[in-house]
Amino acid sequence: MYFYQGTLNEQLHAHSAECRYSCDIDRGERPYSCEVCNKAFSRRSHLITHQHTHTGERPYTCDVCKKAFSQQCSLIAHQRIHTGERPYTCDVCNKAFIQQSSLLTHQRIHTGERPYTCDVCKKAFSRQSTLITHQRVHTGEHPCMCDVCKKAFSLKSSLITHQCLHTGERPYTCDMCKKAFNRPSNLIIHQRIHTGEHPYTCDVCKKAFSHRSSLVTHQRIHSGEHPYMCDVCNKAFSQQSNLVKHQCMHSGEHPYMCDVCNKAFSQQSNLVKHQCMHRDECRYMCDVCKKAFSRQSHLIRHQRIHTGERPYTCDVCKKAFSQQSHLIRHQRIHSG
Repeated sequence: MYFYQGTLNEQLHAHSAECRYSCDIDRGERPYSCEVCNKAFSRRSHLITHQHTHTGERPYTCDVCKKAFSQQCSLIAHQRIHTGERPYTCDVCNKAFIQQSSLLTHQRIHTGERPYTCDVCKKAFSRQSTLITHQRVHTGEHPCMCDVCKKAFSLKSSLITHQCLHTGERPYTCDMCKKAFNRPSNLIIHQRIHTGEHPYTCDVCKKAFSHRSSLVTHQRIHSGEHPYMCDVCNKAFSQQSNLVKHQCMHSGEHPYMCDVCNKAFSQQSNLVKHQCMHRDECRYMCDVCKKAFSRQSHLIRHQRIHTGERPYTCDVCKKAFSQQSHLIRHQRIHSG
């Protein structure tokens, strides 16, 4: 069988062109330029692929889900989602990835490499996307805006979470009790109720907590820190909720109202105690004065009024009290 190979001159010309092309690549030359953005490429095929960015053309379509891509390599990587193929494996932990770029990024966990550095604060990151997100702290950029209320966010994930407020969507569901949440972080915290996990441990007393905020509040017992101060009397508190309760004393505010008799209280705990009267939950009654209580411990404490019992004694001056809280308050005289 005979194949036409062209004249000798044609073959020499083709060979010469191929050699020139190879030399151009070796010299780092980029003879093919994009007419839109002037970006240059060493290969014409690369230029054609790049031009899809401007035209929006997506000629490569997935046979399974019909998703389209502008580059063939992107299609090949995408198809591994359907096939389950993960050809790139970490030598350290054997974790496998669909794309080589994902493997390279992952390996920085083991090497500690952080090649992307912020020009402002010099903080380094393992991923370029993380650096770009971080830089919004300095620029104040909030490119992700809510269509409903126009509130802007620096992270797309924050916008998605925010939009659940408008839609009422709670896409994160607990597998055990089916309770739903609008944030994955809230679901993770909730699941600790079922698992009993307490990942936050106090360095001083080793007490463990399921919430980091609970640990921070607890540690103030050891440090003596009281960061929340009343503007009126300068009394300080370790928890903001205690400050809010205290401020009701100065403002005269009673935000907690009984649904039955409309009696108002400055603290929610007092409202709960009061509501026991309406629900007939005050089943512990004093034999002497017939006063009723919702808790047996409250009845026992009350009965000391009649018996005169004072079981709490000061170690310093031996003065006795009927309630432990009264003893603690008294001991401040000695401790200052």
